[in-house]
Amino acid sequence: MTKPIRLAVFLSGSGSNAEKIFLYFNNHATIEVACVLSNNPQAVGLQRAEKFGLPARVFSKTQLRESDEVISWLKEAGVTHVVLAGFLWMIPPNLVRAYRQRIINIHPALLPKFGGKGMYGSKVHEAVKAASERETGITIHEVNEQYDEGRILFQGKCPIHPKFSVEQIAEQVQRLEHAHYPRVIEQWVNETK
Repeated sequence: MTKPIRLAVFLSGSGSNAEKIFLYFNNHATIEVACVLSNNPQAVGLQRAEKFGLPARVFSKTQLRESDEVISWLKEAGVTHVVLAGFLWMIPPNLVRAYRQRIINIHPALLPKFGGKGMYGSKVHEAVKAASERETGITIHEVNEQYDEGRILFQGKCPIHPKFSVEQIAEQVQRLEHAHYPRVIEQWVNETK
């Protein structure tokens, strides 16, 4: 009998991508969300997790970066894969080692453009607009020890009009995120079992 696939979803903010993941894997035959973790006790995503009856924990920088406490929580929950859904901190080396090639992230741009430290959320969309890009999109990638440099699993593109506001760019990108992230997670998990 194969081991069940159990996801931990890490988030920092509203959790709109996380909610799409919760919905997609709710009553899934082989994959389930085991727990939700956040660095932000005020994250709206924690309320979304609660609506789905998912156990959630909040952790500090010290707990994540200077100990194996978060890894212990994941192991206790039987987590096999880690999904970052709007999680803003860099994953420390000890967690990358514990879940090598088992951590996935979504970035709101077409990497390698507009990636790296400090490039998240509206900062990315502002940079895309300032560069007068004609298209943007999403990159779903594995996580390694460097920001936004893990193996690319999927990229989705959308055209952007020069007159689009940062908010309009963000809306286009979020549509792509919601449409593709859960499906790509499923495909990736099935390839890395």
